[in-house]
Amino acid sequence: MEIVTARLRLRSARPEDLAAMHAVLSDPRATRWWSTPPHATRDQTAAWLDSMLANGPDQPDFVVEREGLVIGKAGFWRLPEVGYILHPDHWGQGLAHEAVSAAVDHVLATRPLDQLTADVDPENRASIRLLERLGFVRTGFAERTLKVGDEWKDSLYYALTRRDWRARRDTSTFAGLRP
Repeated sequence: MEIVTARLRLRSARPEDLAAMHAVLSDPRATRWWSTPPHATRDQTAAWLDSMLANGPDQPDFVVEREGLVIGKAGFWRLPEVGYILHPDHWGQGLAHEAVSAAVDHVLATRPLDQLTADVDPENRASIRLLERLGFVRTGFAERTLKVGDEWKDSLYYALTRRDWRARRDTSTFAGLRP
């Protein structure tokens, strides 16, 4: 499975993505709000990548490439929940928006889902802005939902309906933001 945007290629994971994904998942800046502490070893990343591969090519969870370089992942590790992570060298350029937007488009075009969800750390302001820019709406909050290392994290919950996604895509303002 492959999706091509203006600047990115989203594709199924491959075993040879290990080194690039380890560069992302071992970076403390990238994993600051991730569900695990930075990966200390390649074996840890290999186990993570193996689980992504085990989901098969039909799972809409993608490795993100930019100019042939794997820079992260975006998609649905477990439907209907979206997830994404990019190497910090690629932050602040609209790439996460481009990747997640393409993944959402794909899922809503190919799956009979009426709503997508996201779980984000309340301190992750960039991710909150991204979700809201894509049309996700906050639906809830819960304390101490995930223990990452020795620290408990809270969760903000977001949702995006198929109807709202279509409406946003049909507006000229949103269309100008699309890749």
